[in-house]
Amino acid sequence: METSFLELKQKQVVNLCDGKQLGKVCDVVFSYPEGKVQGIVAPGGKGFRWGKADLFIDLKNVTKIGIDVVLVEIRSAPGKPEKKKRWGGGNDYPPPPPPQSNNDPPPFYRGNDRRDYGEYE
Repeated sequence: METSFLELKQKQVVNLCDGKQLGKVCDVVFSYPEGKVQGIVAPGGKGFRWGKADLFIDLKNVTKIGIDVVLVEIRSAPGKPEKKKRWGGGNDYPPPPPPQSNNDPPPFYRGNDRRDYGEYE
C-alpha cells in the first residue's frame, strides 16, 4: 500500500498496548542515501506542545496503517509519570503516628480553640 506524507499526516496514531491516542503523525524519518523509511514521529501527548518531546516510533513498531488511523505497538509509551506512593512502604497502610510524651494532649483535643455550638444559634 502506498501513501503520501500528506495522507499520513492526517492519520491519528493509536497505541495498541494501552489504547492511548498519541496524536497525528507529524513527521517521517528516513535514511538519506538509501531513502529507506526508518519510522514516524508523533507528538508525545495532548495539549500545547511546549515542553513536550515528540515520540519517534520505529517502523517495526507500526502494526497497521488504516484509512484514518495508524496502529502502533509501544510497550513503554511515555505518559504521565507514575505517582509515588504516599507512604514509603510496600503496603497501603499509613505510617504509625509518632510517639507522644505524657505532657502532650491527645491529637483530637485542641484546647480552647474549639467553638461552642451555642454561638451559632
